[in-house]
Amino acid sequence: MNDSPGWATPGSSPSDGERPGTDGDAQQPAAPAQPEQPAQPAGDPKWSAEQPPPGQWSSPGATPETPQAQPQPTGGWGQQPGTPQTGHNGAQYGYPGGPGQWGQPPAAKPGVIPLRPLGLGEILDGAVATMRTHWRSVLPITLVVATVVQVISVIVQKFMLDDIAFTADPDAGPEEVFDSLGSTIGASVVIQFIQALGTIVVTAMLTMVFSRAVLGHQSSVSGAWREARPQLLRLIGLTLLLALGAVLLGAVLILPGALTDSVGLVILGVFVWVPLLVWLGIKFSLASPALMLEKSSVIKAFARSSKLVKDTWWRIFGITVLTTVIAFFISAMIVAPFQIISLLAFSGGLDSFEDGSGMTNWGVLIGPAIGLIIAQTIVMPFQSGVTVLLYVDQRIRREGLDLELARAAGLENYGTTGG
Repeated sequence: MNDSPGWATPGSSPSDGERPGTDGDAQQPAAPAQPEQPAQPAGDPKWSAEQPPPGQWSSPGATPETPQAQPQPTGGWGQQPGTPQTGHNGAQYGYPGGPGQWGQPPAAKPGVIPLRPLGLGEILDGAVATMRTHWRSVLPITLVVATVVQVISVIVQKFMLDDIAFTADPDAGPEEVFDSLGSTIGASVVIQFIQALGTIVVTAMLTMVFSRAVLGHQSSVSGAWREARPQLLRLIGLTLLLALGAVLLGAVLILPGALTDSVGLVILGVFVWVPLLVWLGIKFSLASPALMLEKSSVIKAFARSSKLVKDTWWRIFGITVLTTVIAFFISAMIVAPFQIISLLAFSGGLDSFEDGSGMTNWGVLIGPAIGLIIAQTIVMPFQSGVTVLLYVDQRIRREGLDLELARAAGLENYGTTGG
């Protein structure tokens, strides 16, 4: 019986007519007559009168008696030396390569990740592997959404920011300045709303793609949309609640200082608000995959995320920060050349910057938008994939989700105790 999925027990089972030996002085079955061997010196303790035929291995976890104790590998999951390794889900694992070999127990890998607790490298590699292996599903989703978002953003900036020139005119009156600021704020709100909506759609669909990639199953764009659509409104509600909570928290902490004209209270409120915002953001960072994959309500998704993140906040914080930094540098390297070329080619010189007209030129707006489309097509699935795999990893660590995933992937006898 295999002690771990995907690995065969070293050695072979006894063939017909053979009788397994016992743990003590094992007797070998009768063998054909062999040429007479030279007799061993009498009383030599180093050799036995009967030697086993070559190629025989003992089962993992059981070692024959020898005059000198053999070293046993240390359990890779916190077990004491000399005992079979027990996985996080209680499954018995054999030692890869037989007794005397060291390292982690083998794990089944039906998809992009092995079915065991994941390290940082495995999470990042799983996200990239999904993008590479399932690009026919990932690329159309992110490319279409990013293109739609950037096209709308360019149009909004072109027709709503023309009044920004008034802010650079020293002769402009208060009414013109307020109109300009109102247009700028309004355009920013519209653009942020469109980008948030696009991100929600991408997150919903990519969550389904990554969840199937873990099982080694292929996904289609239509299939991802069909699975994500029932939870889409709830995901929008979850995102709006997060944004509203951040705004209300800031208002409670900063508004008292602003109303009393106390700069010290405002600074204190900001210093309290930002750490709380980060803490709550990580605490509820797994709410989105919990909502989509467990088909739960918004409140239950928040509760699930809080439970999964508990006692591992710093680990998830570190992985999230690293992912954000990687995504930022990838985006910057892609967008910066387009932005520089568009400014040099279409801005119209320094005079256009002084009166503000250069910032709303079609060429200046379209160049960076092309770079953002390319960057978001790469960055969005990477960040979404890390979040989904973090959710899967936390459930494997806390709830033994690997057993359910193995069954869903069609792996037989996964997690059973070897005997």
